[in-house]
Amino acid sequence: MEIIFGRNKKEHLEPVRARVTGKIPAWLQGTLLRNGPGMHTVGETRYNHWFDGLALLHSFTIRDGEVYYRSKYLRSDTYTANIEANRIVVSEFGTMAYPDPCKNIFSKAFSYLSHTIPDFTDNCLINIMRCGEDFYATTETNYIRKINPQTLETLEKVDYRKYVAVNLATSHPHYDAAGNVLNVGTSIVDKGKTKYVIFKIPATVPGGRKEGRSPLKDAEVFCSIAARSLLSPSYYHSFGVTENYVVFLEQPFKLDILKMATAYIRGVSWASCLAFHGEDKTHIHIIDRRTRKPVLTKYHTDPMVVFHHVNAYEEDGCLLFDVIAYEDGSLYQLFYLANLNKDFKENSRLTSVPTLKRFVLPLHVDKNAEVGSNLINLSSTTARALKEKDGQVYCQPELLYEGLELPRINYAHNGKPYRYVFAAGVQWSPIPTKIIKYDILTKSSLKWGEEHCWPAEPLFVPTPGAKDEDDGIILSAIVSTDPQKSPFLLVLDARTFTELARASVDVEMHLDIHGLFIPDAGWDLGKQAPSREAPARDMQTEKSPPTSSSSNNGETRGLCSSGSFQE
Repeated sequence: MEIIFGRNKKEHLEPVRARVTGKIPAWLQGTLLRNGPGMHTVGETRYNHWFDGLALLHSFTIRDGEVYYRSKYLRSDTYTANIEANRIVVSEFGTMAYPDPCKNIFSKAFSYLSHTIPDFTDNCLINIMRCGEDFYATTETNYIRKINPQTLETLEKVDYRKYVAVNLATSHPHYDAAGNVLNVGTSIVDKGKTKYVIFKIPATVPGGRKEGRSPLKDAEVFCSIAARSLLSPSYYHSFGVTENYVVFLEQPFKLDILKMATAYIRGVSWASCLAFHGEDKTHIHIIDRRTRKPVLTKYHTDPMVVFHHVNAYEEDGCLLFDVIAYEDGSLYQLFYLANLNKDFKENSRLTSVPTLKRFVLPLHVDKNAEVGSNLINLSSTTARALKEKDGQVYCQPELLYEGLELPRINYAHNGKPYRYVFAAGVQWSPIPTKIIKYDILTKSSLKWGEEHCWPAEPLFVPTPGAKDEDDGIILSAIVSTDPQKSPFLLVLDARTFTELARASVDVEMHLDIHGLFIPDAGWDLGKQAPSREAPARDMQTEKSPPTSSSSNNGETRGLCSSGSFQE
């Protein structure tokens, strides 16, 4: 694991040509742009948590069957300050740092007030966001950094607070067909209130690029929801949207504002201010996109922690949404570097397996329905919604599959009925070992995996002009812990999960988190679909039974030799 988590990675400013084996589809022209932590030590100092590492952007440019790799550290203010000091001087979520190396109580007290609501880091290491014609590296603070997606050059620093009143914001925005951006942030004790703010950034603005006007200047608050606790707002990493609604989970994984306000002077990290409250409910907020107001019905479910929403849509008067859920907040603890680099198997064993769950909410509750009755009558799911005495609705999910994370879909189906989830497979540890295609309709799955290979989030790219949901390819950057095997970009046929090609690069590649694919301008919709002739590599297919707290012991496995799901 030291290869993945223990070494600072070198940047490659000039393109490195990859060795391509197999055949990349001729229509695939563009750049896969990814983001993640690449540097965990500065001088003699070391970050405590993997998610604290300095952001390293990397890209795979695909043109005419060839692939070129490059990487570059995000030149954030955080990066610059740390490198100039040759030690960590800017705090991250899991690592508290002090500009004064003496760390005496007077320097702490002197800086106390400026850290009450801290000026967070601009180390934007989580994702890449598209905003109009611009691209930004993002994290979960109020800062984003504009980048050049071709050269990976770092451009201006943007503070969300100049446009909307948020101290924190997700790295998983949504995009509509016009390219408008919808995102959620938390406004901490703004005018005596703590609230969740849904805001919208238009894809284009009058004047636009000609006048140098950023769409961010026309950002607007779409809706706001008061936090149930003024001083303990919920942590969240993503949210869901349908054609008419926004789905936001206020979960009992909470940030203690008072503890955060004193973290600097107490010498503890902000991560220590985050706690899971298993005695509380998870509250499900539904916002009507037409009225920009929350739906009056109160929905809730059992305590859980969700980092990633998969998709949501409406059907027969119900709202369905799928998430990857945990029973507690222990996942974050597993990514402390002490757990990842020493006794990895023991320290990083999952105590709560990530489970794909489907929730179904009735959008209109029958006032005459009996208390305790199930308000859901869809034949496609076993999820239930029970009416309670006070008119609230308790939601019981359908458990679809255990052991997957970093879900992606064909984004053309975002907010609409869909069938396939593409995700990273995890077993006893939080680090992916396989890539999974899960069929929600048949409850079956396909897998790709190879020994000593650690895949990043799989990203779906549709074939131009595709009609089927899974007509396209899967791209994933694969880190190798085999010294005889270089890391590579994997290209899978998304329908059959057979390997079409891999592009190996002689670099020490870092494990990334999220990113996107940027097609070249002039995308030719007339080019051919991907070849389906490449042989499978360690491919497995399985039928998954309804999950429980135990593992999927009833699965059947076999080699995949065709495009169909085997029973």
